[in-house]
Amino acid sequence: MVARVVTVAFDGVEARRVDVEVQLIGADGPTIFNIVGLPDKAVAESKERVRGAFAGIGLALPAKRIIANLAPADLPKEGSHFDLPIALALMAAMGVIAPDALDGWAAIGELGLDGQIARVGGALPAAVAADAMGLGLICPETTGPEAAWAGGARILAPRSLISLVNHFKGTQVLRAPEPGPLADGKAVPDLREVKGQESAKRALEIAAAGGHNLLFIGPPGSGKSMMAQRLPGLLPPLTSQELLETSMVWSVAGLIERGALTRDRPFRSPHHSASMAALTGGGLRAKPGEASLAHNGVLFLDELPEYSAQALDSLRAPLETGEIVVARANAHIRYPARFQLVAAMNPCRCGMGGAGRGACGKAPRCQRDYQNRVSGPMFDRIDLTVETPPVTAADMALPPPAEGTAEARARVATARAMQED
Repeated sequence: MVARVVTVAFDGVEARRVDVEVQLIGADGPTIFNIVGLPDKAVAESKERVRGAFAGIGLALPAKRIIANLAPADLPKEGSHFDLPIALALMAAMGVIAPDALDGWAAIGELGLDGQIARVGGALPAAVAADAMGLGLICPETTGPEAAWAGGARILAPRSLISLVNHFKGTQVLRAPEPGPLADGKAVPDLREVKGQESAKRALEIAAAGGHNLLFIGPPGSGKSMMAQRLPGLLPPLTSQELLETSMVWSVAGLIERGALTRDRPFRSPHHSASMAALTGGGLRAKPGEASLAHNGVLFLDELPEYSAQALDSLRAPLETGEIVVARANAHIRYPARFQLVAAMNPCRCGMGGAGRGACGKAPRCQRDYQNRVSGPMFDRIDLTVETPPVTAADMALPPPAEGTAEARARVATARAMQED
């Protein structure tokens, strides 16, 4: 007898179907547990977590050869979320639960040694994929509110393996989880707090209206970062489609807490020491990078020339195509990365540039060498370049501006509506 349970493997934000097949072979003898089908280290270790979880609920593995096949066998399998489907298929093969009880369900989840089902990333795209296959999804209790955002998908979110077994036996009923809250985002600082820099604020408003990439060039203390942090407050909230796209990226990255989503646009500000993999994605499990986490939002690069040339140039293609492809020997993983780039830099490495008090004594060579650290093709992808002169004491003595974020956001909404007509 072969017991089968459906699960998924993540290919970027896409969840691809994987069938977990478990077969018990041979008469009584030593227990041998093998997992085949291109598993990575985390998947190969599932057999020990399953063994421990079974012991935690009073079950012992059968004294037979156990083969767990993850089909299709040529698709790489990564992550600990294969624990639960392997355990369910094994219990069906052992007769602990009826094999037909798993019909119509897909499953993801990591098992603890006490039988608890631990949180895993990707519950939302897994639920969307399961619904597209006409299946429900079994996921950890902590990710149930997140998976419930997938529209009409059937969701079971048990806390432990024993509660799930009791549900299938009819001695306990698990309620379908409710979608998590649509939370308010963090308070966005107001543009009224910025004194002076009227030209830069006007450029910020134009960039928000047209989705333009923007670069501020000015000495330290001129308000470059301050204005960039106020850009999300000028942008309209995410549409329903954008909310789903953005949330799926964050779900794969494991950044959604208790299923709480927000319509605020993402604002990501990586440090200038960030590597190419940190910006564009990659690493051992090809997680989404900062550019993908800023999908439908803003990516802010402060001290632009201080980023490595390799990291900056890796953003050139995403700025054109709106997606990132992480190339590997056996797969190409795609992540969406349609973001608005805002950058800031000093005019030279010394900071002040070639004019005014504290001017650089190496100008203009210092400025030229510093700005040449950013490639020409990268500069070509920046639509607006704005100089921010030093803020004077007279500027600071001025009363707060009459208009702030609310007024500018209304004008941006009007401009965007005119573009859509």
